[in-house]
Amino acid sequence: RVLRSDLRRIYKDHRIGFDKRPFSKKIRGAYFNDDCGIHIAIASWLPDDPAIFTMAHEFKHHLFDSATTLSFCSTTAPSDQIEIGAEIFAAELIYPEDDFVTAMRELGVHPGSCTPEHIVRLKAATRTTLSHQGLCKRAVRFGFAAAAAFEGVTSWADVHDRVFGVPSWRSRR
Repeated sequence: RVLRSDLRRIYKDHRIGFDKRPFSKKIRGAYFNDDCGIHIAIASWLPDDPAIFTMAHEFKHHLFDSATTLSFCSTTAPSDQIEIGAEIFAAELIYPEDDFVTAMRELGVHPGSCTPEHIVRLKAATRTTLSHQGLCKRAVRFGFAAAAAFEGVTSWADVHDRVFGVPSWRSRR
């Protein structure tokens, strides 16, 4: 399980400055490498899982794209190779593919049989900070599901409640 504190420790080891900034809803994070030094910033409005993903994404820019002096990462799907590479790097850093495949098999998920409920159970069992959507992409990539298996999901919280029940703190409202 990768947490914000883990990535902050990595940043410190690499002498990377870090902070949260009030970016617009279109910007998730930024990598700066200029006369002032190396710095990574993420949007202050990001919840934990997307914040961790963005921190890992920006770290890829430090490791492999440091010739770039400034890189802003948007909330839209990436289209260029550098940004796609950063997305893949972040997902692998947070939850390695081999661990994903092993966990799916341990949950008894067979090729083509993965459901949204399996994704929720996997996320709960592993406590991974990779998002539900990231897990779905992996399930499709490794043949555990067709993309259509997740098209009807509008709320992962609702799927979670179906699998595990509504938490008592929410049912009292």
